[in-house]
Amino acid sequence: MDAIFLQILNGLDKGGAYALIALGLTLVFGTLGVVNFAHGAIFMIGAFCAVTMEKILTLSVKVKDTSVTFFDAYKETPYLELWFGKTGSAIIDWVVPISIVVSIPVMLGLGILMERSLIRFFYKRSHAEQILVTFGLAIVLQELVKSFFGANPIPVSAPDIVAGSAAIGSWIGLGDAVVYPWWRLIYLLFSVVIISAVFSFLNFTTWGMVVRAGMADRATVELLGIDIERRFTIVFGLAAVVAGLAGVMYTPVLPPDYHQGMDFLVLSFVVVVVGGMGSLRGAVAAGFLLGILQSFSSMTEVKSIIPGIDQIIIYLVAVIILLTRPRGLMGRRGVMES
Repeated sequence: MDAIFLQILNGLDKGGAYALIALGLTLVFGTLGVVNFAHGAIFMIGAFCAVTMEKILTLSVKVKDTSVTFFDAYKETPYLELWFGKTGSAIIDWVVPISIVVSIPVMLGLGILMERSLIRFFYKRSHAEQILVTFGLAIVLQELVKSFFGANPIPVSAPDIVAGSAAIGSWIGLGDAVVYPWWRLIYLLFSVVIISAVFSFLNFTTWGMVVRAGMADRATVELLGIDIERRFTIVFGLAAVVAGLAGVMYTPVLPPDYHQGMDFLVLSFVVVVVGGMGSLRGAVAAGFLLGILQSFSSMTEVKSIIPGIDQIIIYLVAVIILLTRPRGLMGRRGVMES
């Protein structure tokens, strides 16, 4: 029972990352009709926003080590610690939450820049051309990150206050032996909050309702005198913010590297197809579903029966669902159909 509960938590945690990226992908496709293969690269850039912020906050100078008395010795000490003491150390410790605040305008600006400088020229092109150009953009972005940060993963730590594990077993009566990392629980909660915020924005605000109307019938909305193209540009930026925040928060879970975006993109695009192209609810539901299935398939007991099942389970489920429901779980008629 304990193992099953932990695997469900693992699946929800991983599914949260899939759902956030898939939500951004679906939002862009639903509004602009663009299949954006550069969305995973945006997730990766969000993660490297946290890496960059940590490097800035930990800029150091060599200071003489007074604990060594026999000879002169020096140690690297961050400027923030020299200037602000314990407050400076606390700022460095909270680098990930600080990166969230910093990354929001950065990712919004990056998304709008991508849409205005490149994506808008491919609105009326075929999906194949959209995939090619955005895939090429993703490769360019990951190679730029590789040139600046190198090819090796760069770890970023969560704040010390949430660095340990929570005794979740005692919360629900399973005993003190059942523990789970605090940061993974925070990431799961963060995913739910962001997903709820996106749906609330689209369903309960006038701005969001206009966007949904534009997704359903762009021509009619334009005839009403509304600049729907401008709103769609902002939606592209908001989708980039969602993916970027997902990347920032995921850095303590998985040290980012330049190839991280491509790894998550492939899985998240499968999630979008399984959920149904253009369906926001389908993307979220499929993200959590496939995350849980992948978690259970990684159990030793399962892999001993079907070796390698954890590597193919997502694609296997996708094949089964698309054979029985060609539009995905919640796909709409006419989306990507000739």
